Amino acid sequence: MGAVESHARKANNKDAVRSTPPISISPSLTRIQQGIIACESCSRLRTYCKGIGETKRKAYRDQTYWARPVPGFGDPRARVLILGLAPGAHGANRTGRPFTGDGSGDFMYPVLHETGFANQSKGIHRDDGLKLRHAWIASVVRCAPPGDKPSPQEIRNCAVHLTAELSELNQLRVGVCLGKIAFDGYMAYLLAQGIIQRKSAYRFAHAAHYVLPNGKHLLCSYHPSLRNTNTGRLNSAMFTRIFVQARKLAGLDG
Repeated sequence: MGAVESHARKANNKDAVRSTPPISISPSLTRIQQGIIACESCSRLRTYCKGIGETKRKAYRDQTYWARPVPGFGDPRARVLILGLAPGAHGANRTGRPFTGDGSGDFMYPVLHETGFANQSKGIHRDDGLKLRHAWIASVVRCAPPGDKPSPQEIRNCAVHLTAELSELNQLRVGVCLGKIAFDGYMAYLLAQGIIQRKSAYRFAHAAHYVLPNGKHLLCSYHPSLRNTNTGRLNSAMFTRIFVQARKLAGLDG
């Protein structure tokens, strides 16, 4: 494909996102999201998130932090699942929406916009007009963990939320796991659902691609954390290739 055709296709993708009318979320998915927000299963995480919301970062002193578990966000007709680790302490824990208001989101949303999954390139707060098309963003842990390190038990406690959300997203064709913890969490989900028989057949590596026994696809990427993007371990071109491939595997390019 030539450069002109490639840019034209990208422009068409973004135009399609802008022109898509609002999509209502089903009552059952709404109840799942409300259940996530109300969750109090992990006392360490709830204490930490509430404390961050009270002390705040100096730059956000005039803002009211969300400080609750963060539900998934996106298009309920999504064909692509984007799965991350957990909310950032001053990102989604502040704004209440995945990858919103922090460096990871500042890196990711321009790529999603460029590849036709988002109607705009910035995610600043819950009411900024950002919409996704054919994509759903979630995390394996719904509360910000101290040091970005949830315990194994906290990950297991939160697994019910991912399972519940995915039960409502019946058009998914591709899962994109951002980082090893997200990958491990998705593996646990696939094993529990009987989709795979053993996890040892799958190993995390950036740009790894697996066709699952149910015919769906799994893609892996380094997480777009500042630790990875500032060091060059993950750059925009590498990340863009993941989502170009996701579009193709999801049947979104014709």
